[in-house]
Amino acid sequence: MSDFLMQTYARQPLAFVRGEGVWLYDDKGDKYLDAVAGVAVNGLGHGHPKLAAALCEQAGRLIHTSNLYRIPEQERLAERLCGLSGLERAFFCNSGAEANEAAIKIARLHGHNKGIDNPAIVVMEKSFHGRTMATLSATGSRKVQAGFEPLVSGFVRVPYNDAGAVEKLAEHHNNIVAVLVEPYQGEGGVQIPEAGYLAGLRRICDANGWLLMLDEVQTGIGRSGKWFAFQHTAVVPDVMTLAKGLGSGVPVGACLARGVAAETFTPGRHGSTFGGGPLACTAALTTLKVMEEDGLLGNAEALGAYIRQDLAKRLQGVAGVVEIRGQGLLIGIELDRPCGDLVGMARERHLLVNVTSDTVVRLLPPLVLKREEAAQLCEKLAALIRNFLA
Repeated sequence: MSDFLMQTYARQPLAFVRGEGVWLYDDKGDKYLDAVAGVAVNGLGHGHPKLAAALCEQAGRLIHTSNLYRIPEQERLAERLCGLSGLERAFFCNSGAEANEAAIKIARLHGHNKGIDNPAIVVMEKSFHGRTMATLSATGSRKVQAGFEPLVSGFVRVPYNDAGAVEKLAEHHNNIVAVLVEPYQGEGGVQIPEAGYLAGLRRICDANGWLLMLDEVQTGIGRSGKWFAFQHTAVVPDVMTLAKGLGSGVPVGACLARGVAAETFTPGRHGSTFGGGPLACTAALTTLKVMEEDGLLGNAEALGAYIRQDLAKRLQGVAGVVEIRGQGLLIGIELDRPCGDLVGMARERHLLVNVTSDTVVRLLPPLVLKREEAAQLCEKLAALIRNFLA
């Protein structure tokens, strides 16, 4: 481990030097099945030839000019994302936290434009929106917030998957301007809400003149089996944030909006030095093109269902398995006890998994996963969980 890095991560004792598809190879030549995908980032897997070629070509042509000038790749990406989502305008940045910062600023500025001096945003328990001061304040985790007080004010918190709790707020708060919510909670333990939850929030927001803002940083760009998780419903948000899978490993984030939210920012009210540069937008455009050409949305939906069903069969009757849930290739296996040790146990079997919310094994494999690789994943993981719970 380097003595020159700040200790912000408890890094695992291995270093990867190359990758191919869903496989990573360490500096000793050992091969690992990657079911984390850079925490839902590497949707195209590792070393995808079309992405590598597009990045090399763009890097040789132009990497950065700044947002002081038009960026054709950025304009094409905005048009593409708006066409896929039904939203109207896009702002580009470098990460999910920055995208959520943009959404928070849109909500606050929108509130001030309506004459609300102290605009508030409804957020959820166990949510995760980032690690900047505003986004960690919006996040529903004391572990993330601890030690960084005073937090940013202006957030009202309610339980996730409880539209009724949001509706009650309208009776007591006249300064709410928006609801910020993840369609599915990833860091919160792969929580999938009831079918009518987003529709309920949409109705409440419409009735009260609030913006519905969806954090699709982890769920967007095909992870759920649709381009965006909200497309599993009839709901369309006013604001949506993206990052992670958008650039397949190249840092890029986006905040999309429609209606009044799309017109709230004016020149000088927000910006980004690196956001939406030619290289990052080329990565995103190539990602979207490959996903469409290779049918990766359908692959995510089909293999996600296969993994959940196969794990359920292999773990049927195993004491300690609480629930197997998910949508597409966002999958959680909840156990009845803390299971962080499974990460190291899996690594020893050359399988990379993640544990979130202490008791949930989270699977986020690349969207290029093949059926035989999914079968290997299920076989290895089920055996590990059985041994861990024995």
